[in-house]
Amino acid sequence: MKRLFPILSIVTAFLLAYALYQALVVAPTDAQQGDVYRIIYYHVPSAWTAFLLFLINFVASIVYLIRRSPKADMIALVSAEVGVVFCTIVLVTGPIWARPVWGIWWAPGDIRLTSTLVLWLIYVSYLLLRRFSNSAQTQMLAAALAVFGALDVPLVYFSIWFFRTQHPQPVIGGGGSMDPRMLHTLLINWLAFVCFAFLVAWSRYRLEQLQREIEQAHAMRSLVGSAVAAKASLPLSRSSR
Repeated sequence: MKRLFPILSIVTAFLLAYALYQALVVAPTDAQQGDVYRIIYYHVPSAWTAFLLFLINFVASIVYLIRRSPKADMIALVSAEVGVVFCTIVLVTGPIWARPVWGIWWAPGDIRLTSTLVLWLIYVSYLLLRRFSNSAQTQMLAAALAVFGALDVPLVYFSIWFFRTQHPQPVIGGGGSMDPRMLHTLLINWLAFVCFAFLVAWSRYRLEQLQREIEQAHAMRSLVGSAVAAKASLPLSRSSR
Protein backbone atom coordinates (compact mmCIF):
# COMPACT_ATOMS: atom_id res chain seq x y z
CA MET A 1 0.00 0.00 0.00
CA LYS A 2 2.89 2.38 0.70
CA ARG A 3 4.09 2.00 -2.90
CA LEU A 4 0.61 2.80 -4.18
CA PHE A 5 0.45 6.18 -2.41
CA PRO A 6 3.05 8.00 -4.61
CA ILE A 7 1.37 6.67 -7.75
CA LEU A 8 -2.05 7.89 -6.61
CA SER A 9 -0.52 11.23 -5.65
CA ILE A 10 0.84 11.73 -9.17
CA VAL A 11 -2.48 10.69 -10.74
CA THR A 12 -4.37 13.05 -8.43
CA ALA A 13 -2.05 15.96 -9.21
CA PHE A 14 -2.58 15.34 -12.93
CA LEU A 15 -6.36 15.19 -12.46
CA LEU A 16 -6.42 18.42 -10.47
CA ALA A 17 -4.35 20.22 -13.11
CA TYR A 18 -6.48 18.82 -15.94
CA ALA A 19 -9.68 19.73 -14.10
CA LEU A 20 -8.44 23.29 -13.57
CA TYR A 21 -7.67 23.60 -17.28
CA GLN A 22 -11.11 22.27 -18.16
CA ALA A 23 -12.82 24.67 -15.74
CA LEU A 24 -10.98 27.82 -16.81
CA VAL A 25 -10.32 27.23 -20.50
CA VAL A 26 -12.36 24.44 -22.10
CA ALA A 27 -15.77 24.88 -20.46
CA PRO A 28 -17.89 27.52 -22.24
CA THR A 29 -18.97 30.74 -20.57
CA ASP A 30 -22.47 30.76 -19.15
CA ALA A 31 -24.80 32.97 -21.20
CA GLN A 32 -26.50 34.51 -18.14
CA GLN A 33 -23.91 34.51 -15.37
CA GLY A 34 -20.73 35.02 -17.36
CA ASP A 35 -17.43 33.67 -16.13
CA VAL A 36 -18.36 33.93 -12.46
CA TYR A 37 -20.35 30.72 -12.85
CA ARG A 38 -17.06 28.79 -13.16
CA ILE A 39 -16.92 28.59 -9.39
CA ILE A 40 -19.52 25.84 -9.81
CA TYR A 41 -16.67 23.48 -10.72
CA TYR A 42 -15.35 23.83 -7.17
CA HIS A 43 -18.52 24.57 -5.22
CA VAL A 44 -20.58 21.60 -6.38
CA PRO A 45 -17.81 18.93 -6.39
CA SER A 46 -16.84 20.05 -2.88
CA ALA A 47 -20.42 19.54 -1.73
CA TRP A 48 -20.66 16.10 -3.34
CA THR A 49 -17.33 15.09 -1.82
CA ALA A 50 -18.42 16.30 1.63
CA PHE A 51 -21.65 14.30 1.33
CA LEU A 52 -19.67 11.19 0.37
CA LEU A 53 -17.35 11.60 3.36
CA PHE A 54 -20.25 12.15 5.74
CA LEU A 55 -21.88 8.99 4.37
CA ILE A 56 -18.68 7.08 5.13
CA ASN A 57 -18.69 8.62 8.61
CA PHE A 58 -22.31 7.51 9.06
CA VAL A 59 -21.60 3.89 8.09
CA ALA A 60 -18.41 3.72 10.15
CA SER A 61 -20.20 5.18 13.18
CA ILE A 62 -22.94 2.55 12.96
CA VAL A 63 -20.32 -0.19 12.67
CA TYR A 64 -18.57 1.18 15.74
CA LEU A 65 -21.80 1.30 17.75
CA ILE A 66 -22.46 -2.35 16.87
CA ARG A 67 -18.97 -3.86 17.05
CA ARG A 68 -16.87 -1.31 18.98
CA SER A 69 -14.29 -1.59 16.22
CA PRO A 70 -11.29 0.77 16.67
CA LYS A 71 -10.74 0.72 12.90
CA ALA A 72 -14.30 1.87 12.27
CA ASP A 73 -13.85 4.61 14.86
CA MET A 74 -10.72 5.87 13.11
CA ILE A 75 -12.45 5.83 9.72
CA ALA A 76 -15.36 7.78 11.21
CA LEU A 77 -13.05 10.38 12.72
CA VAL A 78 -10.94 10.84 9.59
CA SER A 79 -13.92 11.05 7.22
CA ALA A 80 -15.53 13.68 9.46
CA GLU A 81 -12.36 15.78 9.54
CA VAL A 82 -11.88 15.77 5.78
CA GLY A 83 -15.63 16.18 5.22
CA VAL A 84 -15.68 19.34 7.33
CA VAL A 85 -12.86 20.77 5.19
CA PHE A 86 -14.84 20.27 1.98
CA CYS A 87 -18.05 21.51 3.60
CA THR A 88 -16.15 24.66 4.61
CA ILE A 89 -15.15 25.15 0.97
CA VAL A 90 -18.85 24.93 0.07
CA LEU A 91 -19.78 27.60 2.62
CA VAL A 92 -16.98 29.90 1.42
CA THR A 93 -17.45 29.53 -2.33
CA GLY A 94 -21.25 29.77 -2.10
CA PRO A 95 -21.41 33.43 -0.96
CA ILE A 96 -18.60 34.36 -3.38
CA TRP A 97 -20.77 32.99 -6.19
CA ALA A 98 -24.01 34.42 -4.78
CA ARG A 99 -22.88 38.03 -4.41
CA PRO A 100 -22.56 38.89 -8.14
CA VAL A 101 -25.44 36.59 -9.17
CA TRP A 102 -28.07 37.20 -6.45
CA GLY A 103 -26.80 40.57 -5.26
CA ILE A 104 -26.42 39.29 -1.67
CA TRP A 105 -23.81 37.26 0.19
CA TRP A 106 -26.32 35.19 2.14
CA ALA A 107 -30.07 34.66 1.96
CA PRO A 108 -31.48 34.37 5.50
CA GLY A 109 -34.14 31.69 5.74
CA ASP A 110 -33.00 29.86 2.60
CA ILE A 111 -33.46 26.20 3.46
CA ARG A 112 -30.44 24.92 1.54
CA LEU A 113 -28.08 27.53 2.95
CA THR A 114 -29.38 27.07 6.49
CA SER A 115 -29.34 23.27 6.39
CA THR A 116 -25.78 23.29 5.00
CA LEU A 117 -24.65 25.57 7.81
CA VAL A 118 -26.37 23.31 10.35
CA LEU A 119 -24.64 20.28 8.80
CA TRP A 120 -21.26 22.01 9.15
CA LEU A 121 -21.98 22.96 12.77
CA ILE A 122 -23.00 19.39 13.65
CA TYR A 123 -19.77 17.91 12.36
CA VAL A 124 -17.66 20.69 13.87
CA SER A 125 -19.35 19.83 17.18
CA TYR A 126 -18.51 16.18 16.51
CA LEU A 127 -14.82 17.04 16.08
CA LEU A 128 -14.80 19.28 19.16
CA LEU A 129 -16.33 16.45 21.19
CA ARG A 130 -13.66 14.06 19.95
CA ARG A 131 -10.91 16.58 20.65
CA PHE A 132 -11.74 17.91 24.11
CA SER A 133 -13.79 15.24 25.86
CA ASN A 134 -11.92 12.74 28.04
CA SER A 135 -14.93 10.66 29.00
CA ALA A 136 -14.86 6.91 28.49
CA GLN A 137 -18.10 7.29 26.52
CA THR A 138 -16.73 9.93 24.12
CA GLN A 139 -16.47 7.60 21.14
CA MET A 140 -20.00 6.29 21.63
CA LEU A 141 -21.45 9.78 22.05
CA ALA A 142 -19.58 10.99 18.97
CA ALA A 143 -20.86 8.04 16.93
CA ALA A 144 -24.43 8.78 18.00
CA LEU A 145 -23.97 12.46 17.08
CA ALA A 146 -22.60 11.44 13.67
CA VAL A 147 -25.65 9.26 12.98
CA PHE A 148 -27.88 12.21 13.89
CA GLY A 149 -25.85 14.61 11.74
CA ALA A 150 -26.05 12.34 8.70
CA LEU A 151 -29.83 12.82 8.70
CA ASP A 152 -29.24 16.42 7.60
CA VAL A 153 -27.44 15.38 4.41
CA PRO A 154 -30.62 14.32 2.52
CA LEU A 155 -32.30 17.54 3.63
CA VAL A 156 -29.46 19.60 2.15
CA TYR A 157 -29.43 17.65 -1.09
CA PHE A 158 -33.19 17.46 -1.72
CA SER A 159 -34.12 20.88 -0.33
CA ILE A 160 -34.30 22.50 -3.77
CA TRP A 161 -36.73 19.79 -4.89
CA PHE A 162 -39.25 20.41 -2.12
CA PHE A 163 -38.74 24.02 -1.02
CA ARG A 164 -38.50 27.38 -2.73
CA THR A 165 -34.93 28.60 -2.37
CA GLN A 166 -32.56 31.05 -3.99
CA HIS A 167 -30.81 28.08 -5.61
CA PRO A 168 -31.99 27.22 -9.11
CA GLN A 169 -33.70 23.91 -9.79
CA PRO A 170 -31.24 21.05 -10.38
CA VAL A 171 -30.05 20.51 -13.92
CA ILE A 172 -28.81 16.98 -13.13
CA GLY A 173 -31.66 14.65 -12.36
CA GLY A 174 -34.13 17.51 -12.14
CA GLY A 175 -35.35 17.81 -15.68
CA GLY A 176 -32.94 20.58 -16.65
CA SER A 177 -30.12 20.56 -19.14
CA MET A 178 -26.42 21.35 -19.13
CA ASP A 179 -23.95 21.81 -21.92
CA PRO A 180 -22.08 18.48 -22.32
CA ARG A 181 -18.76 20.28 -21.96
CA MET A 182 -19.91 21.81 -18.67
CA LEU A 183 -21.11 18.45 -17.38
CA HIS A 184 -17.86 16.78 -18.42
CA THR A 185 -15.83 19.45 -16.61
CA LEU A 186 -18.02 19.15 -13.52
CA LEU A 187 -17.55 15.38 -13.32
CA ILE A 188 -13.81 15.63 -13.97
CA ASN A 189 -13.47 18.09 -11.10
CA TRP A 190 -15.48 15.83 -8.83
CA LEU A 191 -13.26 12.88 -9.68
CA ALA A 192 -10.18 14.98 -8.92
CA PHE A 193 -11.65 16.16 -5.61
CA VAL A 194 -12.59 12.61 -4.58
CA CYS A 195 -9.07 11.38 -5.33
CA PHE A 196 -7.57 14.27 -3.39
CA ALA A 197 -9.92 13.65 -0.45
CA PHE A 198 -8.97 9.96 -0.48
CA LEU A 199 -5.26 10.80 -0.31
CA VAL A 200 -5.77 13.25 2.54
CA ALA A 201 -7.97 10.79 4.43
CA TRP A 202 -5.47 7.98 3.85
CA SER A 203 -2.61 10.09 5.23
CA ARG A 204 -4.72 11.19 8.19
CA TYR A 205 -5.78 7.60 8.90
CA ARG A 206 -2.16 6.40 8.97
CA LEU A 207 -1.27 9.30 11.29
CA GLU A 208 -4.18 8.51 13.61
CA GLN A 209 -3.23 4.83 13.65
CA LEU A 210 0.36 5.67 14.53
CA GLN A 211 -0.75 8.09 17.23
CA ARG A 212 -2.96 5.46 18.86
CA GLU A 213 -0.17 2.90 18.75
CA ILE A 214 2.15 5.37 20.51
CA GLU A 215 -0.51 6.11 23.13
CA GLN A 216 -1.01 2.38 23.75
CA ALA A 217 2.75 1.88 24.06
CA HIS A 218 2.98 4.71 26.58
CA ALA A 219 0.03 3.32 28.52
CA MET A 220 1.63 -0.13 28.58
CA ARG A 221 4.96 1.32 29.68
CA SER A 222 3.24 3.24 32.48
CA LEU A 223 1.40 0.11 33.56
CA VAL A 224 4.60 -1.95 33.63
CA GLY A 225 6.40 0.85 35.46
CA SER A 226 3.63 1.03 38.06
CA ALA A 227 3.76 -2.74 38.54
CA VAL A 228 7.54 -2.69 38.99
CA ALA A 229 7.33 0.21 41.45
CA ALA A 230 4.61 -1.55 43.43
CA LYS A 231 6.65 -4.74 43.57
CA ALA A 232 9.75 -2.85 44.66
CA SER A 233 7.84 -1.18 47.48
CA LEU A 234 6.78 -4.50 49.01
CA PRO A 235 8.70 -5.44 52.23
CA LEU A 236 11.27 -8.17 51.83
CA SER A 237 10.12 -11.47 53.26
CA ARG A 238 12.21 -12.86 56.10
CA SER A 239 14.29 -15.85 55.25
CA SER A 240 13.12 -19.04 56.91
CA ARG A 241 15.14 -20.21 59.85
